[in-house]
Amino acid sequence: MNSHPQPHAAILDIKPYIGGEAKAEAARLHRLASNENPLGPSPKAMEAYKALAPDLHRYPDGSSHALREAIGSVFDLPMDRIVCGAGSDELLGLLIRSYAGPGDEVIHSRHGFLMYPIQTRLAGAQPVSAPEADLKTDPKAIIGAITPATKVIVLANPNNPTGSFLTAAELRNLHAHIPSHVLLILDSAYAEYADHPDYDAGVSLVNEFSNVVMTRTFSKIYGLAALRLGWAYAPDHVVDVLNRARDPFNVNAAAIAAGIAAVRDAEHVARSVEVNNRMRPWLARQMEQMGYRTYPSLGNFLLVSFPPHNAEDVRLFLKARGVLVRQMGAYGLADCLRITIGDEADMQAVVDGVRAFQIENPAE
Repeated sequence: MNSHPQPHAAILDIKPYIGGEAKAEAARLHRLASNENPLGPSPKAMEAYKALAPDLHRYPDGSSHALREAIGSVFDLPMDRIVCGAGSDELLGLLIRSYAGPGDEVIHSRHGFLMYPIQTRLAGAQPVSAPEADLKTDPKAIIGAITPATKVIVLANPNNPTGSFLTAAELRNLHAHIPSHVLLILDSAYAEYADHPDYDAGVSLVNEFSNVVMTRTFSKIYGLAALRLGWAYAPDHVVDVLNRARDPFNVNAAAIAAGIAAVRDAEHVARSVEVNNRMRPWLARQMEQMGYRTYPSLGNFLLVSFPPHNAEDVRLFLKARGVLVRQMGAYGLADCLRITIGDEADMQAVVDGVRAFQIENPAE
């Protein structure tokens, strides 16, 4: 007999998610481990957040009506097909738990976001990892992994942590091979950074088909990670399921107020994209000139492979200098580091740190 209550077995199979580091002993800290916006939130969003202080004793609008209205206006989407959540993580979890359970399978790409298998196991379902081709989602592998037990396929596009993406044509071809009863979730957390003519966040597929959902976040380009805010665009029947499954006040009032201001501040979004488009290729060139491989990225981060050096040695060396980047061992990419794209000072600190590491650790 156990002497205390026991969770169901699937819970004990979960390895807790560990986020990027945020602290180090250094005079100047460069936080480049969590893909945060180096410009911070929109000043208008900060004003809206502060203005809410006198009403903290009031419950928020349980339907997030004004926020959904703002999102719908900015993205030209019907607000009734939008559901808001406490980060896109909450919505992804609700979707997986609502459509998959014991005996079911959820397919994700090999180097996809770690929360996908975690949420799958939480639902009691079995995560299925589909191989990738040169760190890019392989549609053929996804299709080949589909079985009668498959209930959900969840893909990040662009993908975190690799930065790779499927084109609109590749997504459409993939969907054509997915059974209509299988839910395809497109996690488009980095869509605002994906400045490429062949990229599609997923809106067109949601508009055309009844088994596609797109999720988005306010944690990245909008700089509201601390408030935990995200949204989903889905067919009516999926919206109905999400509204049944979510908590009644799942989005707090401060997040709603800040989110409305943030999504309407097109100037701040444009500045954020400009910084990313300028600094990401600059950092890639610097890393490649030092002999390291970088992978093409449409996100606000860069995946860098560090052989012949040990990536963890590089990370710890940078940390000692106050530069925090993300280790990739949990993603099966132990020879890589993921570096968030910051401002000029951030990126120069990375380059200076890596150069200093090379001087102290010459390749044999």
